[in-house]
Amino acid sequence: MPLLRFDLYDGRTESELKALLDAVHRAMVEAFKVPERDRYQIVREHKPSRMIMEDTGLDIPRTRAFVFIQVTTRPRTVDEKKAFYELTVQKLQERCGILPSDVMVNFVTCEDEDWSFGYGRAQFLTGEL
Repeated sequence: MPLLRFDLYDGRTESELKALLDAVHRAMVEAFKVPERDRYQIVREHKPSRMIMEDTGLDIPRTRAFVFIQVTTRPRTVDEKKAFYELTVQKLQERCGILPSDVMVNFVTCEDEDWSFGYGRAQFLTGEL
């Protein structure tokens, strides 16, 4: 159950947002082998003065198409994370024209007891998931 948070510069159309979210969802399904309906995405849009995303001195060019994706998830293997990084930039470039230099990803890892999907139960612990 990854939860994906997207921080973007404002100005994208609804269809551009849909394409972006669909592309990253496809990368997640392929990389993590999660069910198709395991989809939790939150988008936050920012004025350029409210989001400063540089390159840590790596000389990575950034444009207004920049996308920051934070993935909150159960533990994932290094190979799953690498696959997600690669699939994400590939699909965003193919489907949205977003350059790999404009994609930044961060993982936050939580344990099974850190999730409740409703009803006040920890479904990973109860065996419901």
